[in-house]
Amino acid sequence: MFQDVVLKVIADYMVIPIILTGGIVLLLVPAKQRYHVWARATLTGLTALLFAKIISLFYQGERPFETLGVDPGAAFLPNPGFPSDHALLVFVVTCIVWAVTKNKTLSGVLLVASIAVSLGRVLALVHTPQDVIGGALCAILAAICIY
Repeated sequence: MFQDVVLKVIADYMVIPIILTGGIVLLLVPAKQRYHVWARATLTGLTALLFAKIISLFYQGERPFETLGVDPGAAFLPNPGFPSDHALLVFVVTCIVWAVTKNKTLSGVLLVASIAVSLGRVLALVHTPQDVIGGALCAILAAICIY
């Protein structure tokens, strides 16, 4: 029971502090640079989403909890799940924070948290490792293209 709650917190709710951290970083951008930084951040997210939609056309699998016939351990949308939207989102935020701040400590903490969310999604049986790797790669590729 306790393990289920911890897993749900990691897989679902750890996304919130990651997003809040990214939002705070973007709010702290000096006014002179704000338009440029926000535009690139928006483009990074949209590009990652575009990449995700394109690769989802070529591969769709079942979610692990469906294959195993068990209840999922985290929230999910009723779609095939490739690539993972949670992984995509947290890795986009992590990449943007790195690109904007170059702060190794903050970016490292966000990277560890993003990996934890991704692992949590796999352990909760809502995604396969390929799903979360696909989401992370879309985010990283988008950041490379934009920054």
